[in-house]
Amino acid sequence: MKIAIITDQHFGCRKNSKLFHDYFLNFYNDVFFPALEKEGITTIIDMGDTFDSRKGIDFSALTWAKENYFDRLKEMGITVHTIVGNHTAYYKNTNEINAVDLLLREYDNVKVYSETTSILVDDLSILLVPWINPENEKQTLGLINKSSSPVCMGHLELQGYKVNDYVVMDHGLNDQPFEKFEKVYSGHFHTRSNRENIYYLGNPYEIYWNDCADTRGFHWFDTETLEHTPVNNPYRLFYKIYYEDTPHQTFDAREYEDKIVKVIVRKKTDLTQFEKFIDKLYSANVAELKIVENFDFAGWYDKEDSSEVESEDTLSILNRYIEEAEISLDKSVIKKMVDEIYQEACEIT
Repeated sequence: MKIAIITDQHFGCRKNSKLFHDYFLNFYNDVFFPALEKEGITTIIDMGDTFDSRKGIDFSALTWAKENYFDRLKEMGITVHTIVGNHTAYYKNTNEINAVDLLLREYDNVKVYSETTSILVDDLSILLVPWINPENEKQTLGLINKSSSPVCMGHLELQGYKVNDYVVMDHGLNDQPFEKFEKVYSGHFHTRSNRENIYYLGNPYEIYWNDCADTRGFHWFDTETLEHTPVNNPYRLFYKIYYEDTPHQTFDAREYEDKIVKVIVRKKTDLTQFEKFIDKLYSANVAELKIVENFDFAGWYDKEDSSEVESEDTLSILNRYIEEAEISLDKSVIKKMVDEIYQEACEIT
């Protein structure tokens, strides 16, 4: 039997941005739902963070999610097993009050799990592990230790795994308790990665700059072979353009309509030509345009490293600064605090 796995959909993200929801809808209309129908899928496992904000949701965002996602799944007769993630738990120290349980009670096809639970899918036992917090950590680890399920799916924060291309998680749980399973699949980190039997599957689409050009989508999972197969999302929202006296006459800006664009200036000898290049982007109706220039690092980085530095997102730069700082404080704690502040700042802007 083939089922679908999806995670970290973050409905209502960026303050219920219409730009982002229109972008999401391209994926659901052109990729996700056609694939479900073609394959005759009857079961989906959602590994957490279905909604974006733990503090609340805009009514229009909830309406969007119901009309464009949950109503369609119910009409198709698809059962959804969804676990609580850190973004859908109202409090940081408990999963008891959570968005998916409170907002989706009208859907009898949606099963919500706020505690670690084993389910049977086509006679395969799967251990579902929601967000692990101070209240449930001891109980959850005990259930993991006792579990005889060959497969575990959760919303896990494991130490040593990629958060994005620039950051590796340096705090969180050790992955040793999960070595017993044949396969472990997790949400939470939005980029795909794996080590041994543990797979972070990544979210369906780009939400932040550190997602730029990173492969996204959802996955099939075969309950007989325990193998997973990615179904990639061809749509992008974030684009980086490297300007090196690029001729505006031959530059086609039409593909950047309704996109978030960052122009990284490496060489600009003619200001007039540069302004015409930028005007062409504005004329194409980009959704947002940022210009980054004057990368003079005065010997801080080798030339071969400069392109990587230019590509770094804000959070990665902050984490690197913390890592290189000569301080006696616990850097992992500081990074976690900075990450939380950064995510909240993204919701304000």
